[in-house]
Amino acid sequence: MTATSVEKANGTPVASAEPRFDPRALAEAEVIRARAAADAEAARIKAEGEAEAGKIKAAEEAEALRLENEKQRLANERAALRFQREQAEQRAKIEEAEQKRDEIARARQAARQKTEKEQKAAEESAAEVADADDKWRAYAIRFAIVCGIVSLPVQMSFFWNPRAPWMAAAPIMLEGAAWVVHRGARAAVANRRPVWHYRTIVWFLALIAAGVNLYHGLYSFDLGTAAATAFASLAGPGVWDLHEHGRIRKRDGKLTWRQRRAQRKTKRVEAARKAAEEKQRAVEKEAAEKAAAEARKQLDETRAKEFPKVWEHARKLAAALGETTVTEAVWKRAHRDVEGADPSESADIIRMRNAAELRVEAARQKKPVNTLSKTTNAQRAAQMPLGPNRVLKTRATRRRGDTPKYVGAARKQAAITAKNAAKNTRPNAN
Repeated sequence: MTATSVEKANGTPVASAEPRFDPRALAEAEVIRARAAADAEAARIKAEGEAEAGKIKAAEEAEALRLENEKQRLANERAALRFQREQAEQRAKIEEAEQKRDEIARARQAARQKTEKEQKAAEESAAEVADADDKWRAYAIRFAIVCGIVSLPVQMSFFWNPRAPWMAAAPIMLEGAAWVVHRGARAAVANRRPVWHYRTIVWFLALIAAGVNLYHGLYSFDLGTAAATAFASLAGPGVWDLHEHGRIRKRDGKLTWRQRRAQRKTKRVEAARKAAEEKQRAVEKEAAEKAAAEARKQLDETRAKEFPKVWEHARKLAAALGETTVTEAVWKRAHRDVEGADPSESADIIRMRNAAELRVEAARQKKPVNTLSKTTNAQRAAQMPLGPNRVLKTRATRRRGDTPKYVGAARKQAAITAKNAAKNTRPNAN
């Protein structure tokens, strides 16, 4: 009770006593102050944390921005380097293409120049040949005219007769006939026809004219006149015939003497080379056959030594088949007959391979070799095929009709065997 309440109860004023403190209120106040302090501290820590977090976030953002800028810078640098490299490669390709184009252009220019030079040389050669042919033809014609002028007077004097003056034209007929036939030969050359008969007639007429000049020159003039006029009668048609002979050979594409000589020499060299090659091949073939025979002989000796039974059977088989030697086919058949397998196999080889495989398997599994045998025990296996009433189980139960019936002979033999066994197992009466 407080002082005021005491005063009110007694109705008399009482002197005020010393104030009292409620511990609960004090505790509550302390709690409130502590809570306020804690809240303030928490707010301060939170503010400091938020500030620190803001700083950290700002630093992280700044670092991220820096890294992003650095990445962008590196990307820009790489892009710039890539662009520079692409530009350099493009420039190199352009330079290479230009260089190739220049080389191609130079090659084309050189080829064109070479072709033009060859064409010019061919044209010059053709012009030179044509000029030579024209000059040769002109000179041959002029020479023939000169020869006719030399030979005609003697012939005309031979045929002159005051009572028949027209006979003076006989030499002109002979010479004219020769030149007419020459023109026929030229036409035959152009048409690619035979010309031998034209040339024969020309030489026949020329010989007649030469004979007339020689005979009349000797009896009417002197030896020089006779020889000169006879030579002129032959030389004129002969020179022109040489001209036509060249045209014929050119038309037919015949080779010159030097070309034929070079061709014969080339043929001789080629024949000698082929003969040497044939000889070398023969020597090599003989050596190969000899080596093969020696190898075959050594192989036969080895087979006879290592496989005597197979070799003996192979020799008999070869003789039976009509072979003079043991061929591979005969040997393979003989080996199959004796060993039951091809030459690379046999019962011993198969057993040896199986044993080796078992040893390898045992080494891999780290087990003895004997434990790897998976062979079914013959005493535990079924000896008869399944019958109509038999079912294969882990522990089979015998039933009537589960085994096929034996044939009559087998049943009789089984009965005889059973009787003999019973006799042997019966105790002795004595």
